[in-house]
Amino acid sequence: MLDVDTGGADRLAVVVQYRMATTEQVHLLVAPGVRIEQTRRRLAKLRAEGLVDRLTAPRAGRTRVWFATRYGVEVASEWPELREWRPPRLVSERTAARLRVGHTLTVTETGLAFVQDARQRGEVCRPMDWIPEVYHPLGNGEAVIPDAPLYYRRSQGGGGLLWAFVEVDRATMGPERLAAKLTVYARLHRYAPAPVARPRTQQTVVKESWRRRYRLFPRLLFVLGGTGLASISTRMNALSAVSEFSDLSGLLATTPVLVTSMTEILRDGPSAPVWQPVQDLSQRLSWMGAYRPPAPSPQPTIPEPAPSWPTSWGTPCN
Repeated sequence: MLDVDTGGADRLAVVVQYRMATTEQVHLLVAPGVRIEQTRRRLAKLRAEGLVDRLTAPRAGRTRVWFATRYGVEVASEWPELREWRPPRLVSERTAARLRVGHTLTVTETGLAFVQDARQRGEVCRPMDWIPEVYHPLGNGEAVIPDAPLYYRRSQGGGGLLWAFVEVDRATMGPERLAAKLTVYARLHRYAPAPVARPRTQQTVVKESWRRRYRLFPRLLFVLGGTGLASISTRMNALSAVSEFSDLSGLLATTPVLVTSMTEILRDGPSAPVWQPVQDLSQRLSWMGAYRPPAPSPQPTIPEPAPSWPTSWGTPCN
């Protein structure tokens, strides 16, 4: 253990939790105030110790991408910060890893944007507050696995804690499949596991399963990228159309569901008013702000026709 570089522990933790990250992403997440050569040396030492490995990303200027080995995951899982964390399913072959690298690096880039934005604002969103692929059961073996739940502590506007589910889409699925994720989150919002059988004298209060982790249901953020403005607009409209379904009313009445493009996040920062509510794409607001959904339009009232009285009954009284 005397030969272990403890300065590399924070780099290993980021690589393990984020699944994959480039050298620059690891550096900006962990140690932006020092020279990047130090991060390169630490990562190289972790690789020599068998804790991480790397591959060359296709179509990205031959960028080196780091990922944890099975040994690295086992070591990091014993640390207090990751003790209750669910380890990822490892990709043992480099070919399989390359097929996942595009989406995984985009998710890492999104998390980095939130961390950097919080630093600039003097608020708290640490690298380990971005937690990819957290398992949320729905019963019968089904589950919701967000790209990343996000934990954020505000210091402005009265402070407070915020949770968000972040979904990153690179246009690798059709608009209908993307929009269908809204219905899955609506199921999670109302899902309560069946209570354990108890004697009749004891009453069991059944609560939704998400309340075990969160005080309030996390707001839902969709980040769209991968193609041009027309495709992003199509996917936004698909999310907006699904929001009118009646089985989403419970979720949308209490939870902000917002959508933006990856380009706007990287240009203006996640805290900027670049987010559009799926119920009203004409609005733009910060993801941290309060959103009140529009009141449903009143249905027109059709007057009932006057009753037709048989002449044998006489004239009706007023």
